[in-house]
Amino acid sequence: MSEQTNTTHFGYKTVAATEKETLVAGVFHSVAAKYDLMNDLMSFGIHRLWKRFTIDCSGVRKGQKVLDLAGGTGDLTAKFSRIVGETGQVVLADINDSMLKVGRDKLRNLGVANNVSYVQANAEALPFPDNHFDVITIGFGLRNVTDKDKALASMYRVLKPGGRLLVLEFSKPESEVIAKLYDLYSFKLLPKMGELVANDSESYKYLAESIRMHPDQQTLKGMMENAGFDQVDFYNLTQGVVALHRGYKF
Repeated sequence: MSEQTNTTHFGYKTVAATEKETLVAGVFHSVAAKYDLMNDLMSFGIHRLWKRFTIDCSGVRKGQKVLDLAGGTGDLTAKFSRIVGETGQVVLADINDSMLKVGRDKLRNLGVANNVSYVQANAEALPFPDNHFDVITIGFGLRNVTDKDKALASMYRVLKPGGRLLVLEFSKPESEVIAKLYDLYSFKLLPKMGELVANDSESYKYLAESIRMHPDQQTLKGMMENAGFDQVDFYNLTQGVVALHRGYKF
């Protein structure tokens, strides 16, 4: 985000920073109902492996408190709920109430209820006490945040000393060949898929553009370090199409 002009990116468009939250909300209100179906189609089901790897890297244990930020339809929350057990707590937080409702209904239908709560929250100003969570995850949500530095600082604040943040997000492919194939898929096939399945090509065009505007692996690593996180590392998944960043608060 540009501090001098107070503008930011909405996909490839430059918009006033104050407008982005509303514009992004419109996208996710539109895609919420078909979000899980489109995730499976868009990633050929591989998103499930990315999320499983995130769980494996989280180190979550029984009795801990977890924040699943931008948790959407609750894939990570469902897995965390089973791990932390009755003595633990998982908060599924999302800024978008449509996504939150879909996630809540889905998890209740799965029988996930007793140790999960739902909070509509902006990542830039999390409504939780200092030093509260053992683990925070944000899966495919950081690129939609207007002020990412502010959001990372907010996550750092509510994380306990010794806790860890995991950021799962689309990133920069490792090779030019993969990058070109990915561009072809993202800008030619993805909007058509969105139109056919969700009757919404524009939202999926934005999602493809937002991925390209997101910081690459090394840049995001530096942003996390600037926010105070230690021992920040990242893992490239599917040739860098997705990256999992992990950092600790000591």
